[in-house]
Amino acid sequence: MTAEGMSGSYKSCWDRDLNSFPWPRLIAFWLRCENWKPLFLLTGRIPTWLQGTLLRNGPGMHTVGETRYNHWFDGLALLHSFTIKDGEVYYRSKYLRSDTYKANIEANRIVVSEFGTMAYPDPCKNIFSKAFSYLSHTIPDFTDNCLINIMKCGEDFYATTETNYIRKINPQTLETLEKVDYRNYVAVNLATAHPHYDAAGNVLNMGTAIMDKGKTRYVVFRIPAAVPEDKKGTNPLKHTEVFCSITSRSLLSPSYYHSFGVTENHIVFLEQPFKLDILKMSTAYIRGVNWASCLAFHKEDKTYIHVVDQRTRKPLPTKFYTDPMVVFHHVNAYEEDGCLLFDVITYEDSSLYELFYLANLNQDFEENCRPTSIPTLRRFAVPLSVDKNAEVGSNLIKLTSTTAKALKEKDDQVYCQPELLYEGLELPRINYARNGKRYRYVFAAEVQWSPIPTKILKYDVLTKSSLKWGEEHCWPAEPLFVPTPGAQDEDDGKTPGRGAHLPQSACDHSSNRDIVWEQCDPPSPAPVSQSWWKQALKPRSVGVQSSEFKESLKAPSLLTPTVS
Repeated sequence: MTAEGMSGSYKSCWDRDLNSFPWPRLIAFWLRCENWKPLFLLTGRIPTWLQGTLLRNGPGMHTVGETRYNHWFDGLALLHSFTIKDGEVYYRSKYLRSDTYKANIEANRIVVSEFGTMAYPDPCKNIFSKAFSYLSHTIPDFTDNCLINIMKCGEDFYATTETNYIRKINPQTLETLEKVDYRNYVAVNLATAHPHYDAAGNVLNMGTAIMDKGKTRYVVFRIPAAVPEDKKGTNPLKHTEVFCSITSRSLLSPSYYHSFGVTENHIVFLEQPFKLDILKMSTAYIRGVNWASCLAFHKEDKTYIHVVDQRTRKPLPTKFYTDPMVVFHHVNAYEEDGCLLFDVITYEDSSLYELFYLANLNQDFEENCRPTSIPTLRRFAVPLSVDKNAEVGSNLIKLTSTTAKALKEKDDQVYCQPELLYEGLELPRINYARNGKRYRYVFAAEVQWSPIPTKILKYDVLTKSSLKWGEEHCWPAEPLFVPTPGAQDEDDGKTPGRGAHLPQSACDHSSNRDIVWEQCDPPSPAPVSQSWWKQALKPRSVGVQSSEFKESLKAPSLLTPTVS
């Protein structure tokens, strides 16, 4: 295990007196180190069918030389893999060798700007170098520090972020491969890191085209999983097509968005009043501020709900809107009796982003969390066709399954009032086989007045009940639901998820019983004396081959089959 690029004079993570670390910090330090060899030989019981590699991505290095990033989500990307094979779990991690990473390490300082950290030229550089730096930041070429997610495209895997760059990686070794610029295939300056996949594996994603041909547009684009027979061997990205586009309500202040929703026939996009000021962004470097300062929440504005018909590839003519809010994660969306229902995690403002500046992540963190709005699961409903003869003020939603309303107003506008489902959850996942369809269960991390998750939560949107798991000093990460092969029930499966106290956790959501703890001893030497695997045993054991396991997965971007 090495710590290449990490600050300090030591060459290995083992060179530190690990007993001097408090337990949570020790684990966090260990996870930020590069692991070149498989770790964690598990001695506990894992279902024989659960075999594959869980890929994770996130910030890992926040200090380079004497310089430090300002924001948690600026850190250099660290890739993680948890390989589950024949009842054992192996851990591997490696820093993404992006151009950003290599430039920073070579200079031994932060030289590439991130969203919350503006990098300035070395004071020792001459005036011509400084002038060039100022000019290059007027129309910035964004970072390729892809630290948010992993996307599967055809047979390839990419580390993704929210800029126009993605980086191809080797899912087995975590080596960094080609750098890909979306702009070579579709005119977008920004793109989400949360694409959708259909049953065939085709990718559907969204990006923002800023002032393209005189307009700023939100572009939905499709990347095929396979290429035509006569073009075999070519990269699927070369066959990317623009599926549809939505014109931004503002030319120079487009909405920020982190995800979007899909149903079997429609696409749901929220143009929220959390906006990026392009003019301010172009002068940020000269003014000595970061790009994040150009992102602002306008509480006096509305949130507009755009619904695109996938069959016509055109937005519905009705103008739907709701109250101002900030949404990072869509949970799911589906159609029912002429209505489109979608569930999202909402915030009252944008204070969550501010909270993750490293200056706030201190001993007063718990107190700093108090002003942050609680992430709330809300359900919206919009009618897919509006009766022009309906009275102004009447509720256009006649469903008995939700209390969400859509109130008709003048000028073909409809005001949407959501149903509150649950307060205090984030990082939502579902059984992806139910994506775009009517569903019942949300698997998430429970959070209250702090954005740090303390429990794994299973929420039933039908009965409004929940099942939770947590342990003191354990901070689980985003869960991932893996269905049991051949499962008939939506919640028959496991949810592996990395945590600060336990490298993995797996909950059996189809039953509340038979929850046991099993100890796992990592090979020596190791930076921890013990680790734990939370395993909920099922009354039966189903054995499958890795290839069958692959077929059972509907979200191949995160959990991939082990290749022998």
